[in-house]
Amino acid sequence: MQNISKFRTPLVTHMYTADPSAHVFEGKLYIYPSHDLENEGLDDGEGDHFQMQDYHVLSMDDVGAPCIDNGEALHIKDVPWASKQMWAPDAAYKNGKYYFYFPAKDKDGIFRIGAAIGDKPEGPFKAEPNYIEGTFSIDPAVFVDDDGKAYMYFGGLWGGQREKWQTGEFIQGDPNMVPGSDGPQDKETALGPMVAEMNEDMISFKAKPHEIKIHDENGKPLEAGDKDRWYFEGPWLHKFNGKYYLSYSTGPTHFLCYAESNSPLGPFIYKGKLMEPVVGWTTHHSIVEFKGKWYLFYHDSSMSGGKTPLRCVMYTELEISEDGTIKTIIPYE
Repeated sequence: MQNISKFRTPLVTHMYTADPSAHVFEGKLYIYPSHDLENEGLDDGEGDHFQMQDYHVLSMDDVGAPCIDNGEALHIKDVPWASKQMWAPDAAYKNGKYYFYFPAKDKDGIFRIGAAIGDKPEGPFKAEPNYIEGTFSIDPAVFVDDDGKAYMYFGGLWGGQREKWQTGEFIQGDPNMVPGSDGPQDKETALGPMVAEMNEDMISFKAKPHEIKIHDENGKPLEAGDKDRWYFEGPWLHKFNGKYYLSYSTGPTHFLCYAESNSPLGPFIYKGKLMEPVVGWTTHHSIVEFKGKWYLFYHDSSMSGGKTPLRCVMYTELEISEDGTIKTIIPYE
């Protein structure tokens, strides 16, 4: 078996993949990525050049083993409420079923988060007729705790429309404004991801989602001008030695960062950088434990020669100390 401490090559090369959510199901690694498609869309700051339409589930029997494309698991044409842009997904297992979560724009152009259910980790998945009530924005990540309680984390700025929900309702604003200008200004508290505990059915929320705040080492909420540490998108939660770790992308500054809490509901204290910038925009990741070791799954645009909307998924071993400190990864060392 290969040593993958430097194993940073695309998992698959026959298609472009991004935003990998990795899980261990049935003793294997399953990766749930988005599927980048070549298109003529322009980068307008709102993500319209990311025009994905379907999902494929990848799997590996072991670390370093061949990666298998299990085929199409869900297509937008089979999602009654969705109109376009099937962005970063996630998956979970409970009640003897596999649950697949995905964002897409509804018929009004508003991002929502949907659920689909399957009998196998690779799908296929059958979409629920409507999106999950109370959801908005993008990047669902579902964490099932040791006590069986499940939580969904979500939210992304700019093209992910997170800023447009600050009042609790969707406010479009001026479509000609600079992306992000409708959010908090530099000295104001940065927006955080949303979280909601899920019902036992895994397709609805127990209560209205609430915002998570990320604080600095002095307990002060991070400011919107702190672009090297602020939350932008791509939340992920893992648990280590009884503590909860929220990791996320800083968007335009291209870092992966992480924060710690005693509760899955936060608040979280910023701890450091998880990964330095990669080629392409943006960074999006997941963290998974497999056979006693931890791994980071992420993407860059190296396979397409740096073209932002054409990315490839890869992974590497993650070094976590007993106190939960994560060693910063320099991606091209």
